[in-house]
Amino acid sequence: MKVQNYINGQYVDPINDEWIDNYCPANGEVYGQIPNSSQDDVEVAYIAAKSAFLSWSQTTFEERSRILIKISELLESNLDRFAEAETKDNGKPLSLSRSVDIPRAAQNFRFFGNAITQFASESHESVGQHAINYTLRQPLGVVGCISPWNLPLYLFTWKIAPAIAAGNCVVAKPSEVTPMTAYLLGEICNEAGLPQGVLNIVHGLGTTAGQAIVAHPDIKAISFTGGTATGAHIAKVAAPMFKKLSLELGGKNPNIIFADCDYDDMLSTTVRSSFANQGQICLCGSRIFVESTIYDKFKSDFVQKVKQLKVGHPSEQGIQIGALVSKSHLEKVMSYIKTGIEENGKLLCGGNTVEIKGYENGYYLEPAVIEVPSDECRVNQEEIFGPVVTIMPFNTEEEVLKMANKVKYGLSATLWTNDIKRTLRISSKLQAGIVWVNTWMMRDLRTPFGGVKASGVGREGGFEALRFFTEAKNVCIKYD
Repeated sequence: MKVQNYINGQYVDPINDEWIDNYCPANGEVYGQIPNSSQDDVEVAYIAAKSAFLSWSQTTFEERSRILIKISELLESNLDRFAEAETKDNGKPLSLSRSVDIPRAAQNFRFFGNAITQFASESHESVGQHAINYTLRQPLGVVGCISPWNLPLYLFTWKIAPAIAAGNCVVAKPSEVTPMTAYLLGEICNEAGLPQGVLNIVHGLGTTAGQAIVAHPDIKAISFTGGTATGAHIAKVAAPMFKKLSLELGGKNPNIIFADCDYDDMLSTTVRSSFANQGQICLCGSRIFVESTIYDKFKSDFVQKVKQLKVGHPSEQGIQIGALVSKSHLEKVMSYIKTGIEENGKLLCGGNTVEIKGYENGYYLEPAVIEVPSDECRVNQEEIFGPVVTIMPFNTEEEVLKMANKVKYGLSATLWTNDIKRTLRISSKLQAGIVWVNTWMMRDLRTPFGGVKASGVGREGGFEALRFFTEAKNVCIKYD
């Protein structure tokens, strides 16, 4: 089938009539085509968004809220259709699409539909000066949202929901690797009554369609989730144009395990935090540091549990590991496993490709655990973004903190301990935007989300997102 661009409430072919093959990771076969959109398509989308902005920005909070909540309800009522499309496009287990990805996408619309009704202006009385100040939070205009392939609809809606809730109009580009659910979202928006031009979805390559969005002189802000190198390029293009930037980039997250943890809970959660979504989540704990007194026990128990993870076709019941997103990504991940061994790492389990009967050309890989002799090896420093984790022991808080922080990234960290004083000490010293203690991936959408160092700029989530997609204006009135 052919995916089309969604511009001004209509599905349209790319102006240049050029197309890109869309592959199914589960079998390695082409199952559709998507637009290879150009700057011309982005310009048409921008014009539609600009034309819709005046009306949408003046639409009441109550009406915007009603429409966003209706989109949420329609996503929930179409759960199976969207989950099946997400799994076919991405390769993740169907159970994950049904339980996490599509419900979270619906939740994003509902959350920001409600949040915008509580997003209040501030006022300050200047006592003794006979003046009052109040702050307006006004939408920016037309904004650009560019999302990745690992959580396709989940992260796409995480950007566009607050943008349109705040009164902006959007030109958005999903990953060309996983376009399907973004394509289907246009139908839902039309059914929910979202006015034409408020959301425009342009498909294509990052180097063409994405670049055109970033470089457009009248698109006021860019919200991007993806690789750090791409984020650096976006910043280089957008900063001289004084665009607002929100960049959620890579991660190489430490998982720090002390001997006083709740061991069974830690073990089962660590398996999940290592390999959920085939390890293709920027928040996965890919560097596991274990206190030396329990290291040997952990290594044995962890490897045993990892070996029990079932790799299979994404729609197969009971599988935990589906297909990686693309052939090129599979090759990249395997090259890192080879590098880990060359750097004197010990491959404790996994790391081999898997042939699934009837789907022999799919992109399947056994989850891999590598015991490393040093935290400075490449597999401990560079983002792999696949079902690969490293493990190594530590002896002291000071030692593990140094190793945890000794990477260029700073997105998230996980800490396992029942010592409250240690929790407070380490949490304050970890160089990360998010610290989970005795849990992983527990999210409250009201909280700020983002990283430090090479993991990004800015914060998403809650009122942070609504602040990003609005401009503050102070008004000062003097009175007698």
